[in-house]
Amino acid sequence: MTVVHLAHETDFDGWRAGARSLRAAGVGPDRARFVTRGDQNNGCFDFSSSAHPRESGDPVRAQGALAGLRSVDLDRQSSPEELGPRFRGDERKGDVVVPAAFIDLAREVTLHRSEDRFDLLYRLLWRLRDEPDLMRVVSDRDVAQAMERRRNVHRAAHKMKAFVRFRRVEDAGAERWVAWFQPAHRVLETTAPFFARRFTTMDWTILTPDGRTMWDGARLSFGPPATRDEAPAEDEVEDFWKTYYASTFNPARLKTRTMQGEMPKRYWADLPEAALIPQLIAQASDRTDAMVAATAPEPNRRLSRAVARHTPTPAAPVETAPDTLEAVDRAVQACRRCPLWRNATQGVCGAGARQAELMIVGEQPGDQEDLVGRPFVGPAGQVLDRALGAAEIARDRAWLTNAVKHFKHEPRGKRRLHRTPDAQEVAACRPWLDAERAIVRPQVILALGATAGHAVLGRKPAVMKERGRPMVQADGSVVLLTVHPAFLLRLPDEEAKRREKHLFLADLRAARSLL
Repeated sequence: MTVVHLAHETDFDGWRAGARSLRAAGVGPDRARFVTRGDQNNGCFDFSSSAHPRESGDPVRAQGALAGLRSVDLDRQSSPEELGPRFRGDERKGDVVVPAAFIDLAREVTLHRSEDRFDLLYRLLWRLRDEPDLMRVVSDRDVAQAMERRRNVHRAAHKMKAFVRFRRVEDAGAERWVAWFQPAHRVLETTAPFFARRFTTMDWTILTPDGRTMWDGARLSFGPPATRDEAPAEDEVEDFWKTYYASTFNPARLKTRTMQGEMPKRYWADLPEAALIPQLIAQASDRTDAMVAATAPEPNRRLSRAVARHTPTPAAPVETAPDTLEAVDRAVQACRRCPLWRNATQGVCGAGARQAELMIVGEQPGDQEDLVGRPFVGPAGQVLDRALGAAEIARDRAWLTNAVKHFKHEPRGKRRLHRTPDAQEVAACRPWLDAERAIVRPQVILALGATAGHAVLGRKPAVMKERGRPMVQADGSVVLLTVHPAFLLRLPDEEAKRREKHLFLADLRAARSLL
């Protein structure tokens, strides 16, 4: 067994020189072993490397044990000094050519904490002689293990960037920030430049069991391993951080397993906010129920007016009247004539028979219509369906639409409450209703409620006084007014509700008699 002793746990240079020489000597993976500690005078080959830069003035280039590595280090152009000791009879075989991808992989796998990482890398290096495309075979066991370890190293570096928490200390009257962190793998020196770029104006130190890194505002340096007791236990800033963390915690979106996957418990001991997590999880259900039951806050009216002033409604384009129902639908979806489109799910056009003798016009889509995209599918639509059946009017032979095509509402908790469209909104939608009338060409138009009557007649009608009275229009159609089915749903008195349903049914029968 040939043993190569390495200078330290991340001694990539030492492994590279030893692996090159072992391969040149024809020592197979089954007869080679790389160790980072033990007897240096046991008669084995010793290709240790003492190169281990510990300090650099450039935070971006300070890479510790990996500083100065190049993908050509194992190329044929490497000098004899770089290749290390050669063995007689194998001078040409000493030259090692490997893919650059392997060099990058080996550098990162070196940072993994597994004890056999160097042996795994040498096994891959040995196989690359006869299998030059080995690194592309991701299903190969050795390749898969190496790639998995590289992913673990990347994840450890990401967690270090996310979970390092600095605490303020006074050092000879000067402010300094110190953090204690235990990375899953040896990523301190490769990750330290990130903190130098991120916290350039701070003097800070990160302590880990693998070593320490320090930044004084100009130079990044590294030192010996540290222990937890060298780091401060807490500082006054933590109370602010905990308050911020608790206030941004959303109990309605809590997924405990996902959270622990992103913030593993192994890091909780070093995170100030981790002390709050068990309580936040325990209270999540009650807090969610309270959020759902709470009344929606009143919108900031001053802010709304300011936004409206700086967000003008796009001007309506100059356009010709749509000549097909499909064109009407496209125009409604693109309509910006009034602000209602902003809070609606979609525009809701008419549905039914394309050449119907009867057109039924409502006020606007409701909550369910806004979601489904079809008129009269909610509670009021169900009342209308029952009344049409009693009046012997087939719904699928009529054209059902609304005066306003977007749902106007205001939020109340999880509900969206209906609000009556104003005259400007009715006027903005008037071209689309007129286009539907021109295309469908109904003989009778039944207007449900005051808003529908306003859109159809061009004036505000008195529904209770004018209901059931035929009004002939310039295009030859006849308009009848009646109440909206939603009016019947809002009546609290059963007697009044029965009476109004009877009158509503009479209006529908009057419309049928005019067909």
